Amino acid sequence: MPHYALLYLGGEQPSSPEEGKRQFSRYLDWLASLGDSAVSPANPLKNTHTVNPDGSVTTGGSTTLSGYSIIQAETMELALAIARTCPFLETGGSLEVSELGEMPGRK
Repeated sequence: MPHYALLYLGGEQPSSPEEGKRQFSRYLDWLASLGDSAVSPANPLKNTHTVNPDGSVTTGGSTTLSGYSIIQAETMELALAIARTCPFLETGGSLEVSELGEMPGRK
């Protein structure tokens, strides 16, 4: 079955610790509802650095990417349907959904 990356972009910070707990609880409930479709859920990114073409390194990234999840679904349409139910969207963030391919020669 194909695997898809859900990339978490943007989103507003919670207005209070209580709101953060509510958002996180809704997110955990959503992940649990995915069952076996959640191959590698909830992978936050932190301490991002960028390696530039000249080899120099800068702190931070050039996108608002904050994390990713990997799911499995029969089709892109089903992966998009799963993404549409993600509570991360309630924070004003968006999700990019990409099918993961395999590099030739890899088993």
